[in-house]
Amino acid sequence: MEECISIFDMLKIGVGPSSSHTLGPWRAAERFLSELRSENLISSTIRVKVDLYGSLSLTGKGHATDLALMLGLSGQDPENIPIQNIAGITKNIEDNKEINLGNEKQIPFYFLQDIVFNRDFLPFHSNGLIFTAFTSDNQEYSATYYSIGGGFVVKEERINAKKKIKIKCAFPFTIDKASELLNFCKSENKKVSEIVYENEKSMRSETEIQNEIMRIWNVMLESMYTGCHSEGILPGGLNVRRRAFDMHQNLIGLTNYDSPQTWLEQIRTTEVKFRQILKWVSCFALAVNEVNAALGRVVTAPTNGSAGVIPAVLMYYLVIENHEAGEKEIKQFLLVASEIGSIFKKGATISAAMGGCQAEIGVSSSMAAAALCELMGGTPEQVLMAAEIAMEHHLGLTCDPIGGLVQIPCIERNTMGAIKAIHAAELALETNPKNAKVPLDKVIDTMWQTAKDMNHKYKETSEGGLAIAVNMSDC
Repeated sequence: MEECISIFDMLKIGVGPSSSHTLGPWRAAERFLSELRSENLISSTIRVKVDLYGSLSLTGKGHATDLALMLGLSGQDPENIPIQNIAGITKNIEDNKEINLGNEKQIPFYFLQDIVFNRDFLPFHSNGLIFTAFTSDNQEYSATYYSIGGGFVVKEERINAKKKIKIKCAFPFTIDKASELLNFCKSENKKVSEIVYENEKSMRSETEIQNEIMRIWNVMLESMYTGCHSEGILPGGLNVRRRAFDMHQNLIGLTNYDSPQTWLEQIRTTEVKFRQILKWVSCFALAVNEVNAALGRVVTAPTNGSAGVIPAVLMYYLVIENHEAGEKEIKQFLLVASEIGSIFKKGATISAAMGGCQAEIGVSSSMAAAALCELMGGTPEQVLMAAEIAMEHHLGLTCDPIGGLVQIPCIERNTMGAIKAIHAAELALETNPKNAKVPLDKVIDTMWQTAKDMNHKYKETSEGGLAIAVNMSDC
């Protein structure tokens, strides 16, 4: 049986632009610091070196992997660090050529030498990194980590252990496959969200669940709000101009509001013409991923590169479908979305470095479609059908970011994933589950087989597709 994957594992608060290349290495650095503390090595450490491998090396510069490592090693927390402080902290490390290791000890740090981009791959995963601490008594302490997508980080020995033993989950409803989820829904006469909620209650109080879900939603809402109110050019050298600002202005006109919450209420009272609906959905998705591309704070859903799909679809429900919806519906939506994401993670991957963009935009679209379907009255069978339809039409999608940046085509792909999710939910609601031909588990299996067959050039390496067809100078 697999490990328990909570909604708060699938939906994490972090800093962009990438969950696997930014948040994952950041968390790996934190774990390495914890190991050094447990071994009583912080005080004797005089140098730290980080070797990056595979996709982390090939597209790490564009994904700010080096900045994330410096922030992680200096003891900063991605959930709470003031975004406006990031540039100053990293510049100070570069200029002074030293780092405050774990916020405890100043040591020399030459980021051009101490963060090494190796083009070769480690055997277990495309996103590998090795930390080495050198001590004053000529000892070395090393640890190898793998950033496996969505901000999840594992160690090599952990992967080996999972091959040898099965880890029992403590949830009352243990779920590896969509078929198991559906069986529990039938036997317990519960919705998907209710099954997931029972699992969550086995780990934490109902108050804690509610508060944490709303904290996640508020970060999603703030990222949409920030993106809709930010002008300018995104960093990285592609000179990509933010579009959410202009689109938002054209849609909402001159209005008065002073916070993300009052902004949401203002939109809900704005008359939305039929032809504007998809523009609003696109605006919400663009806004989140422009914030993500600018090293802003977003929620991995299930990754940073696909962070705009789920907020955009949930906003669609709140703004277009149900003006009376509130915390109850937000909780229901995110519970369903997280469970679908966890099934994909267990049965395939949510890492573009392993599976291409089908593992990010495809999975996020599937998560959003299922969640929207339940909110709109879908049965558990229709909920899983919505997830299946959304993924079916993302199969084979490659990850080929220009310049290794999460900008082109990544930002626009979030709008496509959100719109497909809405269509998938609507199709599922109009379909008798008895007429369904392809179960979700089969699509997940197919996605994983497609991922294994996909040429490595199309798995977040910037060595194929648009990444080589379009030069940086063309942009």
